[in-house]
Amino acid sequence: MTYWRAIPQTDAHRPAAALTLAGGWCWFDTVERIERGGGRTLVPAHETPAAVLDRMTAPRADVAGLSLNAPRLMGILNVTPDSFSDGGLFNAPDAAQAQARAMVADGADILDIGGESTRPGAAFVDVAEETARTAPVIKALRAEVTTPISIDTRKAAVAQAALDAGADLVNDVAAFTFDPAMAEVTAQAGAPCCLMHAQGDPATMQDAPRYDDVTLDVYDFLESRIQVAEAAGIRRHQIIVDPGIGFGKTLDHNLTLLKNLSIFHSLGCGVLLGASRKRFIGTIGNAPEARDRMPGSVAVALHGVRQGMQMLRVHDTKATKQAINLHMAVN
Repeated sequence: MTYWRAIPQTDAHRPAAALTLAGGWCWFDTVERIERGGGRTLVPAHETPAAVLDRMTAPRADVAGLSLNAPRLMGILNVTPDSFSDGGLFNAPDAAQAQARAMVADGADILDIGGESTRPGAAFVDVAEETARTAPVIKALRAEVTTPISIDTRKAAVAQAALDAGADLVNDVAAFTFDPAMAEVTAQAGAPCCLMHAQGDPATMQDAPRYDDVTLDVYDFLESRIQVAEAAGIRRHQIIVDPGIGFGKTLDHNLTLLKNLSIFHSLGCGVLLGASRKRFIGTIGNAPEARDRMPGSVAVALHGVRQGMQMLRVHDTKATKQAINLHMAVN
């Protein structure tokens, strides 16, 4: 099978024949042709099959009211006692609302509310508990902010309660594989979704992750899950994909995916990068504590922007927003 990866550029000296990547801020005139089990070859963009080129270049539709023609920040709000970076800090309703207001003030374009930790080794949270953690917070936030809200869950009943409370987007780290009813709930609500790749579940995913080719395996998985979502009635333009950095991946797997991020534009969807404060950043950046990984997280986020990622899921909203503003200004 053949895969195609646009080589993104942001230099001001753009060739006349260059194409715009996904209707955004990057351009390309060269594409990498990748054969599974074979070689990688750089070819002129015009040698890409027309259907693939259409997916690469088509402007992405607005999602949850957000235009994807510039990088958008998804602020992480974990209302959990055990999330890897901020567990227990915001699980009280007042603290959660205060943090949400702060993230909006700092530049968050969408808030991602999660009630079940998906850190490596995390325990399962039942539906009733997860709903009790998330739905009241979403309802309270909906009454005071117009910022879009995402529900970060694997469970259809939790998603339904969140949508009823005012959530705008369903962010499923299992890409509708954990609870098949998720696709139907999302479609019936007319809500957009984010489909993420993960190998295994949080309790076991880091035990011994293996791939034939991590980039192509993740690509194939996401393509298959998009087809499931479309079959349920969710339009492709309302789907965001996430390669799942840190979810069933070694450090080398994460780095390989980061180097090849632009391949996911060939799916014809918006792409989300969620690498904030992940363990590999601490390993490479000599920051054992998650709270000390802001500089490395911002560096990875800027790499994502250079690869045309339309959405960045982050803890450090203010620092990331400032960095992106400067990056976009000088580019």
